[in-house]
Amino acid sequence: MATKDLKAVPRTVLGKNVAKLRREGITPANIFGHKIESTAVQTDTVELMHLMKHSSRNQIISLRVEGEAAPRTVVVRDIGRDPATYQMLHIDFYQVSMTEKMRTHVQVVLTGTSDAVETYAGVLLQMIETIEVEALPGDIPTQFEVDVAVLTQLEQSFHVRELNIDENKITVHTDPDVVVARVASPRLATEETTTATAAGETAVGTETAVPAAEGAPS
Repeated sequence: MATKDLKAVPRTVLGKNVAKLRREGITPANIFGHKIESTAVQTDTVELMHLMKHSSRNQIISLRVEGEAAPRTVVVRDIGRDPATYQMLHIDFYQVSMTEKMRTHVQVVLTGTSDAVETYAGVLLQMIETIEVEALPGDIPTQFEVDVAVLTQLEQSFHVRELNIDENKITVHTDPDVVVARVASPRLATEETTTATAAGETAVGTETAVPAAEGAPS
């Protein structure tokens, strides 16, 4: 995964006073990590939003803090947003070592077309949106893709264990028997869709896209 650059400066404005920073086009942030002190910084909101827009989940960032001799290697751990406007209010960066493994969630994306949907009017259900893995930061993929063309029959499922993963580099912590996606019979479409919605699953028909999970690492 390519590293992206971002500039930041030390932050002295804290607490409720950070609202003034936001009005000036600055986003307050913190850097924390294993065996390091939390550091308050701030970064240009426009530059930050541009980086986030063109980055994937678990993007490795070279954060250049003014006054520090070397850049810090970080990933986005959390993004605070206004619940009403969805405006970015605060961001937490987690400092990582490229030689130490980290544990995180990777998004699952469904691709292709299932014959069970096209031919038999089945309903494609995405059962989980992320998979928990552990690996060196540079070995963590931006996403896992599942080609649903392998689902050719009604009630057929695709499991975590069927993902194409390099086990020499990546350890999967999600149960291998967990179903990633499956095709429900059309007679059960209404019931399955209702159940999936209640459980946080995603129902996908021939004209419905699978919504992407938001990227902050989370």
